[in-house]
Amino acid sequence: MVKPGGIFPVKGPCTAACCIIDVCRMPYFMRFALFLFCLMALVESRKPRRKRWTGNLETSKPSHLYKKNPDVTKIQMGKPRPLLRVEDHDFSMRPAFGGPAIPVGVDVQVESLDSISEVDMDFTMTLYLRHYWRDERLAFPSSSNKSMTFDGRLVKKIWVPDVFFVHSKRSFTHDTTTDNIMLRVFPDGHVLYSMRITVTAMCNMDFSHFPLDSQTCSLELESYAYTDEDLMLYWKNGDESLKTDEKISLSQFLIQKFHTTSRLAFYSSTGWYNRLYINFTLRRHIFFFLLQTYFPATLMVMLSWVSFWIDYRAVPARVSLGIMTVLTMSTIITGVNASMPRVSYIRAVDIYLWVSFVFVFLSVLEYAAVNYLTTVQEQKERKFREKLPCLCGMLHSRTMMLDGSYSESEANSLAGYPRSHILPEEERQDKIMVHLALNSELTSSRKKGLLKGQMGLYIFQNTHAIDKYSRLIFPAFYIVFNLIYWSVFS
Repeated sequence: MVKPGGIFPVKGPCTAACCIIDVCRMPYFMRFALFLFCLMALVESRKPRRKRWTGNLETSKPSHLYKKNPDVTKIQMGKPRPLLRVEDHDFSMRPAFGGPAIPVGVDVQVESLDSISEVDMDFTMTLYLRHYWRDERLAFPSSSNKSMTFDGRLVKKIWVPDVFFVHSKRSFTHDTTTDNIMLRVFPDGHVLYSMRITVTAMCNMDFSHFPLDSQTCSLELESYAYTDEDLMLYWKNGDESLKTDEKISLSQFLIQKFHTTSRLAFYSSTGWYNRLYINFTLRRHIFFFLLQTYFPATLMVMLSWVSFWIDYRAVPARVSLGIMTVLTMSTIITGVNASMPRVSYIRAVDIYLWVSFVFVFLSVLEYAAVNYLTTVQEQKERKFREKLPCLCGMLHSRTMMLDGSYSESEANSLAGYPRSHILPEEERQDKIMVHLALNSELTSSRKKGLLKGQMGLYIFQNTHAIDKYSRLIFPAFYIVFNLIYWSVFS
């Protein structure tokens, strides 16, 4: 309100234009104009100013007339209190430390049998190993009675059983894409601890019946530090504690059965420990070895018998055939031994291969005997030819029988004597005469009772009979050997 003769104060940016003025000396219309000017200046001062663009975005400050409600979800209420009071307890000691042994149940699910190595005498298995126990220090209040699941980071902060694999060579816990470890805690303190492990363990194999053998291997679990007075390790559900994947298969073995056992193991330095066993029985597939070992060995033996039908005078053919079969059998034996451990006992396959090798070697010796006896016979005929006079125009064998010089059996023996169309008639008759002379010597020795060496003299005179008898004796003995072998080891 303006007082007459007073001073009108001006606020805002108009202070440069409107200063302290004596309003009473101004005319009325000037006073009214000045009032409107000051009023317009006051309204302009209330409007927000537009700032010049400087390249930086500036957020406008909210007016005190409008207040935004804060987001309560982003307000930090302080550190939440964990349900598992891990920091309040000393988990370096087992549950109920100083009291009775804590029972720890175990069950296993076998995922795969990766390999069986006869040379290293071990096997590789991938499995899920689960432990069950109760730790009251991990109990937590819960209205819904639901469990909590954690990963491997909590395992390092609490107590877990120290189970290890006895006689293991290599083992590891899978860590792709993270550690394959799961920990599940229930409100009453019961704990489920599961992990995925691949382990390579030793397996004592007996190859005395190889390749017609069955192998029984076992994976053994045991606590490393706690004896049976502190930790009682047991199968949680008996035989049902071991489960296997139906798709497990091996190229060389047939998995017959899996079963579980348990017993106490004693160490003289530390005491008694509970030990769990995962036993599985494997039976070897025989078809591979039939194709790769038994059939080739049998064919080589049969091939060596072909020489019995080849004329004994075909030396290159019979010698090369015998050497080839012997070398092939040696190669088969070497190939089988290269893929097997160097055991100090005889295996079933060794018996078969070495007996087959002996049959092949005997067929070579048979021709050596035939060749040697043929040489001896020719030398003996040569000596008789030198002693006997030249018999030209020798009568027919039937005429000699009628004359009584030779018996009927001696004349019939000429039927097996080899006839040669290349030799002239006189030389052939000379050989026949020598043959009859040898027969007469055998007859005379029989009449005198000198039977010693009778069969040997007969063989000397009939070397072709060795091949004839070998054609029957060798196959017969080999068939008998196969019948005995497969009935014993099958």
